[in-house]
Amino acid sequence: MHKFLRACDFISEWSGKIFMWLIIPLTGLVAFEVISRRFFNAPHIWSLEVTNYLYGPHFMIVAAYTLLHKGHVAIDLVYNRFPPRIRGVFDIITYSVLYFPFCILMAYHGTRFAATSWAIHETSESAALGVVPLVKTVIPVTFVLLIIQGIANFIRSIGLAVKGEEI
Repeated sequence: MHKFLRACDFISEWSGKIFMWLIIPLTGLVAFEVISRRFFNAPHIWSLEVTNYLYGPHFMIVAAYTLLHKGHVAIDLVYNRFPPRIRGVFDIITYSVLYFPFCILMAYHGTRFAATSWAIHETSESAALGVVPLVKTVIPVTFVLLIIQGIANFIRSIGLAVKGEEI
């Protein structure tokens, strides 16, 4: 079981560490566009789209990494007042009722959304960039990564509910 949990954590850890580096070209692009627009009065129509195409994968793919490191918004003020077993039961319920159904639904519809984009060879509106299907594929990939990390967290929650301590 520990090996499985470590494998799930490894996937989340490394997908986050790889995609966090998108912030560097994103920052460079924004700086380039600001200088180009403000100092040379030469804006580029493609820069907004490319910025969005870099920022989307940056914040979406790292969602599982953020979940692994408990970085998402939570109501810790209330949650941490409960004993460990109650927190485990609460996590089991919320993962079962809210988290997994939402992630599965988003993975399913995101896959359909991306498949349609690939099928029609979608391009961007203003700059006719051909990366739109690739960017839309980020949606189902994100939710599959979230499901993987969610399974690991769910198993840990079961251990917390049963034993009163984290696995």
